[in-house]
Amino acid sequence: MTTRLFTSAVFAGLIAGLIAVLLQFTLMQSLILEGEEYETGNKSHFGGVLVINEALEASGEAATEVKEEPENLLKRYSLAFFVQFIVFVGWGLIMVAGFAVADRFGRKVTVKDGLLWGIAGFTAVHMAPAIGLAPELPGTPAAELELRQLWWVTTVIATAMALALFAYGRSALFVGIGLILLVAPHLIGAPRLDGYAGLAPPELSGEYVARSLAVSMAIWAVLGLAAGYFWNRNADI
Repeated sequence: MTTRLFTSAVFAGLIAGLIAVLLQFTLMQSLILEGEEYETGNKSHFGGVLVINEALEASGEAATEVKEEPENLLKRYSLAFFVQFIVFVGWGLIMVAGFAVADRFGRKVTVKDGLLWGIAGFTAVHMAPAIGLAPELPGTPAAELELRQLWWVTTVIATAMALALFAYGRSALFVGIGLILLVAPHLIGAPRLDGYAGLAPPELSGEYVARSLAVSMAIWAVLGLAAGYFWNRNADI
């Protein structure tokens, strides 16, 4: 069983990590770099007017050229893939551990079920927390980090438990408890600042949020499918 858990998680994490790197470099990197332009002051946004600080931009570009010239593109992509691989192997381990628990209670997890688990993982880890703490561009002011982390963790755990109760609960009581867990973090509310002071245009921030959630859902769907596939393929281990 242990071998089955680890092999399923590793192969699923490998595939999900590769997809994550491809999607993030294709769809997210340009927005992050644009956000950094506003964070560093190379660009400013006031009431729909774009202001470019030529002196800062020139010095910033020069520094970037000096800094990035010796960088190896393959090394950068490899490092990003390694980080994503480790992250999604961890999530994959949690997911296949859930498969094992479901299997122990007589609920066989198929590849199709794996996709549903992946969507549930996206909902718990990204979608539900994003209701209170949306993905942020570089330089976006936010509340105290420790408070945000605490709210994020409790929201993820509460949402995951709620979805599990919805899927496997056998009475209205379980559904009721699940609803309470689902809405409780949002009734409490995420830590917020008293006002808004974003440096980047709201259109750029909105596009970043939309792409971030879309990319995350795609990655989790792949993780769920891959985990479900390898879990069933390694059934004899």
